Amino acid sequence: MKKLSHILLLLIFAGLLTSAGVHKYYVAVFQMDHKPEKKTLQITGRIFIDDLEKTLNAKYGKTFYLATEKELPETTNTVKQYLLDKITVKVNGKSAPVTFLAKEVDDDILVCYLTVPAPKKVSSIEVRNTVLQEMFREQQNMINTKVNNERKSLLLTHDTPSGTVTF
Repeated sequence: MKKLSHILLLLIFAGLLTSAGVHKYYVAVFQMDHKPEKKTLQITGRIFIDDLEKTLNAKYGKTFYLATEKELPETTNTVKQYLLDKITVKVNGKSAPVTFLAKEVDDDILVCYLTVPAPKKVSSIEVRNTVLQEMFREQQNMINTKVNNERKSLLLTHDTPSGTVTF
């Protein structure tokens, strides 16, 4: 009887593990680091390539072939425009322009580098980030900030696309 209960428990556990693989999580992570000596917020975004490609393909009506040999020449500019449309930042209550710097591939992640001008003293950062949310309602954008060695985070969703951290 004990052996039968162990086998049953193992089968239930195995079933749970296999069903967990069916559910996909939609998460992008954005790290914002204040660099007072440069008067900037440096932003590094990590976005799953397949999710971004599906979103861009649907939005712009063409296949971009992200991170492949067939990637279209205009892909970098399209990614840039997409991110600049989806991310806004206010520093100390004032709108700050977001600048796209570059992108690179890290396995199945597209790493994007952006910057925002910021004064030497930052007391608040307000972020609106709707990246991928038009395609995936479940999309969550995690915003991790670091200002004066103090770390704070925001979890932005379709229902709560913006938030503020204060320092």
